[in-house]
Amino acid sequence: MTKRRARGVRWTGVGALAVAVSMAGCSGRERAAALPAPPAAGLDEPAVIEIDLSRGLPESASASLFGPPSGRTHAQLVQSLRALSGAATAKGFLVRLGSARLAFARAHEIGRILGDVRAAGRPVVCHADEYNNATMLLASIACSKLWLSPAGQVDTVGIAAQLVFAKGLLDKLNVDVDFLQVGKFKGASEPFTREGASPEARRSLESALGGVREAWLSAIVEGRGKEELREALEDGPFAPEEAKARALVDEIGDLESATEDAKKLAGTERSVPRFGGAPRDSSFSRSLVDVFRSVSGASTLGTPHVAVVPAIGGITMSAKGMPLGSSDGIGERELGQTITRLTEDQSAKAVVLRIDSPGGSALASDLLWQKLMRLRQKKPLVVSIGGMAASGGYYLACAGTKIVAERTSIIGSIGVVGGKFAVGKALADIGINAETVAANPDPQRAARAAYMSALTPWDEPTRARVLASMEAVYDLFLKRITAGRNLPLETIAPSAEGRIFGGVEAAGRSLVDELGGLERAIALARELAELPTDAPVEIEQDDGGLLELLATGDEANEGSARAPDRAALKERAREAMASVLLPEWLGVAPEVGTFAASMAPLLAGERALTVLPFAVTLR
Repeated sequence: MTKRRARGVRWTGVGALAVAVSMAGCSGRERAAALPAPPAAGLDEPAVIEIDLSRGLPESASASLFGPPSGRTHAQLVQSLRALSGAATAKGFLVRLGSARLAFARAHEIGRILGDVRAAGRPVVCHADEYNNATMLLASIACSKLWLSPAGQVDTVGIAAQLVFAKGLLDKLNVDVDFLQVGKFKGASEPFTREGASPEARRSLESALGGVREAWLSAIVEGRGKEELREALEDGPFAPEEAKARALVDEIGDLESATEDAKKLAGTERSVPRFGGAPRDSSFSRSLVDVFRSVSGASTLGTPHVAVVPAIGGITMSAKGMPLGSSDGIGERELGQTITRLTEDQSAKAVVLRIDSPGGSALASDLLWQKLMRLRQKKPLVVSIGGMAASGGYYLACAGTKIVAERTSIIGSIGVVGGKFAVGKALADIGINAETVAANPDPQRAARAAYMSALTPWDEPTRARVLASMEAVYDLFLKRITAGRNLPLETIAPSAEGRIFGGVEAAGRSLVDELGGLERAIALARELAELPTDAPVEIEQDDGGLLELLATGDEANEGSARAPDRAALKERAREAMASVLLPEWLGVAPEVGTFAASMAPLLAGERALTVLPFAVTLR
């Protein structure tokens, strides 16, 4: 069998067609990141050890672009953990899970190793943006305390397998299928020779899943010491507050809060990354940016300045750009790193966030909001709205010290939407059948375990559970706006429920502070930071990418003054490409692509989006 995505532990029947169908709803194979893990040795001062598993934990490493294979494999983590757990200066551990999809067996082993550390009396704190079946297993065994992001969820839904059968399609195509098997439980040919599972194959699968389910339930219940969890674990998804009330998690808060908690429990003021990514201290990435800009002659290194940060496109957890180029879209990972770096950059006296976004992932929007609010506590943050700041785009905007929008900007769409496409009936029409086999014999729990499958629609109890979690996201959205705008809920609520406004009406409703463009936003940032009117401006994200940063021609030497021209050139090139790929006579505008990108998180399995529910073209 081929295992796909940790959520629900969905398996598909063996065969090329079955695998192809299952991949449509999968997160894919875990990949190794390019940065090697720091060594286990050399911990000379008492500290909390940070273990970052948010990018997965593969069995083997892929080669990176510039160097040897990365040091982020399961075997390397096992080895590092044993070495670190024996270090007297390792006073505790912080495990960063993000929204990781981990294999059950790997999650179980890492949980056991860290559980030994916990049993020895040292604190182990876990933080996740989302707990799924596998990461809840790891965290429950390993961690003294479980933290969950305010916009996250606990997605423990039980264990099920889905089998895909293509005999009907092959019959329609007049394809003869000759398979033989030895062993009545084998069943590997059934996706091509039957329209449903044989009693023997179903019984074998039910037995295996039942064993995995019992091991999963028992490990979590024992690790958390709460027998009542046995019932709750298969009843997700849970919004954060409900997850805490059901004792699935202990605290709700961001990663920084969990880090401070881990340090407090460990009795130390220091935390040190030791596996899975670069240090959260942004000095390394800042130094690379400074080097590239110095070479290109476009640096304001050390000079008090205003930083302009573009946030353009749909919002996702990662923009996943090409290695040496730029990418469209707002990635929480990429933009979040920039925001964190600017928060600590003492030469950046103010920041202008230039937003043109229809929204996207609710989780990514909230994680970025938290980072923006931390930046705002240290320096002025002026938001300049371009074409639109809708839904998730406004989620980011409301973190601004001040918001400036054009009269022609589109603002609002404060609401939450989510769901999935289920293609099971369409596949049945062409002769492909799907069956769900659940570890729990209860039919309702069986449906819940496969609730994010692209093969089956939601039943009514599942729809109610999902709606409750989305309503929790909506309530959090309103709280973020009231906190960011420093306004009572009664002022914001009439402008919510998904309504959109032009810039003038948005200002009248206190959704923005001033009407104007980027020029006014930069001037306002200078005023708030008490900088001179001619203080330099640095555009943090160069549209040309790394290669253009290294350019040495006249255009590069003119620095940021020419950046808008380069951006305009790129925009014209993009429009030209769109006119070729999507001819104007079809009535398809480039904005449709941006809207489609904002909906992309649904394909990655995210449940809730803060997104404008249509494409808008103003000409």
